[in-house]
Amino acid sequence: MTGLTPSEALREYAFWLERDRADTYRVRAFREAAAIADGLPELPDTEAGWRSLKGFGPKTSAIAAAAAQGRLPTALADKRAAGAASLDPAGDDLRALLRGDLHTHTNWSDGGSSIAEMATIAEALGHDYLAITDHSPRLRVANGLSGERLVSQWGEIESAQRNHRVRILKGIEVDILGDGALDQADALLDGLDVVTASVHSELTADSTTMTRRMIGAVSNRHTTVLGHPTGRKLRPDGTWRGQSSFDAELVFAACAMFGVAVEINSRPERQDPPLDLLLIAKDAGCLFSVDSDAHAPGQLDFLTYGAARAVAAGIEPDQIVTTWPVERLLKHARRHR
Repeated sequence: MTGLTPSEALREYAFWLERDRADTYRVRAFREAAAIADGLPELPDTEAGWRSLKGFGPKTSAIAAAAAQGRLPTALADKRAAGAASLDPAGDDLRALLRGDLHTHTNWSDGGSSIAEMATIAEALGHDYLAITDHSPRLRVANGLSGERLVSQWGEIESAQRNHRVRILKGIEVDILGDGALDQADALLDGLDVVTASVHSELTADSTTMTRRMIGAVSNRHTTVLGHPTGRKLRPDGTWRGQSSFDAELVFAACAMFGVAVEINSRPERQDPPLDLLLIAKDAGCLFSVDSDAHAPGQLDFLTYGAARAVAAGIEPDQIVTTWPVERLLKHARRHR
């Protein structure tokens, strides 16, 4: 007997797909099937019975039927075996010291899953805390949250918290505007636990403009983390989208002065900032935040990639705010408020 219910087996399969960076739409079928299974008054006992249900195809039916019969689904067994190896062994020791994640997205903006789904996987991965940092209003392409939607999200966070041990923090990935201001009202930012500030537009502006813009955000009393500082991204053809030009010594000196953590973005297609800039930030005396930038539950495990990059730069664990206990982290985040 596996001890897995059909919905648990389907969700675990979705986790492994997400960890492998499978297409979101492909993964969604398994999570939607899991939700259907949760609501069934009686579970089918054959694969054909599952296949007759709306929302179930051949793969989801095979997984659900095997779990319902007390067997480990073959497809899930294969995924477990493939996933047994570390994503990057160089990051394993530091990864074990990481207590949380300050950059994650849900289906409130451009993520694929609910707050509760994200919290469940964060808890399973051993997180002590998880910041929900969906996008701010200006980023319409990512369904950024208006002030009203942000406040509504707080209610869902509070509801999810009642069913989870992991501390769910109220956060935002707020756009850094052209003048260095943050794309949300101060009164709402005051109500957040964590503010990750990132540039998403006009990434090719000249160095002087980008430097002023980033220092403006870093000096804002609400900013906790400077997210993916260069904006670089790996294209499907294997080439890199050019990174933003800015005076790294000035920007990272400002981060050190104001206590803003430089994000070590763990997404394989970002790896931001690159090693040369990480070393400049380290020499400037910066704090760091190893974050997943997860847009799906399985991507929360990307932290191992970021941990490996921190190790390569020689960054000490206590310089990384996501190794800190939650109360120390929150005290630091509120230092200027």
